[in-house]
Amino acid sequence: MKIILFLSILFNILVFGQESVKDSVIIDDQLLQEQENYQVFLYSTKSAEFPQGIKTFRKMIAENFRMRKIKYSQKKETSQIIFIIKKDGTLTDIEAIGTNESFNQEVIRAVKKIKEKWIPAEINGKKARSRVEMPLTINFD
Repeated sequence: MKIILFLSILFNILVFGQESVKDSVIIDDQLLQEQENYQVFLYSTKSAEFPQGIKTFRKMIAENFRMRKIKYSQKKETSQIIFIIKKDGTLTDIEAIGTNESFNQEVIRAVKKIKEKWIPAEINGKKARSRVEMPLTINFD
């Protein structure tokens, strides 16, 4: 039964929101000062990416996830995980937004356990901090 539940969670994490990772760049003062006319870039010229791809990142979240910690009252729970990718590729400011607090906390814990660095975003060839938003859904059957 636990294996079926785990596979169901893994499947749902991989299926829902596969292509809906949003990446936006946070411009810092030093980069702005280096620009001749202080032009503000709303998007990076190269988005941040996980070295083995977003599917592998989602799989790593699922592998770190502890189902027994989730208190649920609905068959389906959703959360939006948001984090900053620093210029060195490390994650910071990890937060989760959703209606189920135990699910949000477990998602944060699962992401924090992933120690592999991301490839940071770039603006005109210079590394930049970026913000990533990723939806996660879990089904309890």
